[in-house]
Amino acid sequence: MNEEQRRIIIKRITSYEQQGDNAEDRAPLPPINRWVALAIMIPVLAVLAVLGVFFFTIFVALFSIIAIIFGVRIWWLRKKFQRSMHQANDSRAEKSTHNEQSSDSGTVEDAEIIEETTIIKEHRQSGTGDKHNRV
Repeated sequence: MNEEQRRIIIKRITSYEQQGDNAEDRAPLPPINRWVALAIMIPVLAVLAVLGVFFFTIFVALFSIIAIIFGVRIWWLRKKFQRSMHQANDSRAEKSTHNEQSSDSGTVEDAEIIEETTIIKEHRQSGTGDKHNRV
């Protein structure tokens, strides 16, 4: 390639990068087309904005309902836990007062078996020497 052909190719490449794709082939748009495009795009964008607000409102409402249900469930479980702890404390206090009263009278009404053992007795029969276990 000679030097002049290279200059022409480089000049076309730089003009292509500056003006965009097929800038020389494109005819200028009449101003009426721009107004028609704006007239169509403005209502479309308005409808999309309204739909966006509508769906966002639905999402926030559902999220709020789920958060309220979750909060009520936690409150209910906490209340139930506190009630059971209160009843457990009351039953312990009742047992301790009941044990104090029964220890004063000398009778044991409630006992716990800690260890159970079995005693095995051996006894021999005359003649065979077998061992028998009795409980």
